[in-house]
Amino acid sequence: MANPTPETPISHDPSARSQRRQRRRLFAYLSRREIVRINRLLRREFVGGLIIMIAALVGFIAANSPIADWFLGLREFKIGPEALGLHMSVSHWASDGLLAIFFFMVGLELKREFVEGDLRSPRTAIVPVAAAVGGVVFPAAIYLAVNAGTDTAHGWAIPTATDIAFAVAVLGLIAPRINPALRMFLLTLAVVDDFIAIAIIAIFYTDGVNLMPLLIAVAPALAFALLMRWKGEWFAQSKWGAWLILLPLGIVTWALFYNSGIHATIAGVVLAFLVPVRGKAGGEVAETLNSRFHPLSAFIAVPIFALFAAGVSLGGASRFPFDPIAIGIMLGLVIGKPLGITLTTWLLTRFTRATLGSSVRWREVIGVGALAGVGFTVAMLVSELSFTNESDIDTGRLSVMVASLLAVAVAAAVLMPGQRKRANQPITQANLVAD
Repeated sequence: MANPTPETPISHDPSARSQRRQRRRLFAYLSRREIVRINRLLRREFVGGLIIMIAALVGFIAANSPIADWFLGLREFKIGPEALGLHMSVSHWASDGLLAIFFFMVGLELKREFVEGDLRSPRTAIVPVAAAVGGVVFPAAIYLAVNAGTDTAHGWAIPTATDIAFAVAVLGLIAPRINPALRMFLLTLAVVDDFIAIAIIAIFYTDGVNLMPLLIAVAPALAFALLMRWKGEWFAQSKWGAWLILLPLGIVTWALFYNSGIHATIAGVVLAFLVPVRGKAGGEVAETLNSRFHPLSAFIAVPIFALFAAGVSLGGASRFPFDPIAIGIMLGLVIGKPLGITLTTWLLTRFTRATLGSSVRWREVIGVGALAGVGFTVAMLVSELSFTNESDIDTGRLSVMVASLLAVAVAAAVLMPGQRKRANQPITQANLVAD
């Protein structure tokens, strides 16, 4: 009887489907657990974004109304102990003091993403990180091209930032049915974008460093870190522990950073990075603190900053809209952001073994990229840090506000037509989980 087994193995065509390496889908890597967490986070940011919009609108109206003199006087009113180097205007307290709380929240989210989130794995981090870098390089290059050879070129970083809360709130309004993976992409991209902005502020917007206050700041920061390592879960759950023990240490660290010459908001990021993601017993620490103190940031600190930052008088010192500062910022945010993000994402699909998820369209990627041009909070802060002339600062602020509104209009024009089709094509879990 003949042996049914062939003596030589059957060769396979290298081009056969079974022999090809499976291509990785971009925007298709969310697990069920991550979807639940992100949806909770997006709802939280949505409410915060709406409050920021209202505060900014109130500030702008106040600066262009009969109470303008009172409002601008309040913004410039100085308060604080002069002996400690903290005698600052109200608007200065808002940008250097209250925004430190916002940066602390950003730092907590970054820490979690680096340790347990999508940024811990190159496989899931490559897309938002590369897109964020593209979304920083292109706007900066456009601004520098417009302002080349002038003193205003120092404002190149203004159009590089994305406002997380603002962008998420707008996305929820104009595209509520968009693929959840794209929402996650925008959120992660904005977090990475903020990390880049933090690095830019620390490196390029520090005039000089006074080492003595910085060295002294090590003591309260170290005490903060040791307490969080020792009793992190207790501080995360305690109703009063964080307020009575950790907050004073944070304030002292912040004041010493401010007097060292490094922008004081960096202290918030440093303290956030000292918070463990999980405690000794495995309980969540960073996530719990983020949830507990998010209202302080989103409902108080950032809206107060937005109130005063958006208080720009149209009849004041601003040279908007034909000044190179205004042109560079608006072109950077409205054109540079979506161009950099979309082109970088396309290059990943062109030159790597990656493709878009089956339920994601390039139109939606472009729309999300356009929405990243909403650069309100951090862009406003960088405007203040970039210039010393009041007319330049006002021009920068007004340009950021107008450019953010234009970015929303572009994103709405791109995303909203596809929302009716989405209503009849529900997204399945198979399109969201990694292959």
